[in-house]
Amino acid sequence: MFLRYKKLDLPTAETALPGRDTETPVAERHTVLGTPMKGPWPEGLEVAVFGMGCFWGAERIFWRLPGVYSTSAGYAGGFTANPTYEETCFGTTGHTEVVQVVHDPAKISYADLLKAFWENHDPTQGMRQGNDVGTQYRSAIYTTTDAQAETAAASRDAFQPVVTAAGHGTITTEIKPLTAYYYAEDYHQQYLDKNPGGYCNHGPNGMTCPIGVAQVPDAT
Repeated sequence: MFLRYKKLDLPTAETALPGRDTETPVAERHTVLGTPMKGPWPEGLEVAVFGMGCFWGAERIFWRLPGVYSTSAGYAGGFTANPTYEETCFGTTGHTEVVQVVHDPAKISYADLLKAFWENHDPTQGMRQGNDVGTQYRSAIYTTTDAQAETAAASRDAFQPVVTAAGHGTITTEIKPLTAYYYAEDYHQQYLDKNPGGYCNHGPNGMTCPIGVAQVPDAT
């Protein structure tokens, strides 16, 4: 990413920037999937939100999964309404970079999405992901239903022994209900499709989560 600020303390609701009423505009269609970028979504589809560091590579992981209808890069977990990328990078919004994943549960389950999430980043690093340091890079799962919350917590508990056996520490992933999702600027959307050689620090972490069956297609 272009900005790597090292602010490691989250603001409170009182100290975070207030934000703005105007939504960030994005393209109407997903450049890879050809589907709408914004809802309302077709009946039967569900929404999941994940933060796993830089949202460029994270979004690509999910748009490659069969059964995913649409993805987008955005901000969640904080307080500032309709934040900018720069505000989020300064750590003044409380948000982390996330990916919104709209999927057909008849074709790919939420557990499958969680498997792709856990196996493609390091969920033990706190306010960072690799060389990207700051609150905007923390690992997070923001749930949209009670069932998601239960499944996410169960998957974390199932994955922790695997993580420990691999020599890593305690999972620091934030799991809590989604309060709001804000789209990132349009140039962030499907960034690695628009810029195939762009920055990406995601990929298999060598650990296998004992939940779900999803496999991310090879980057080539």
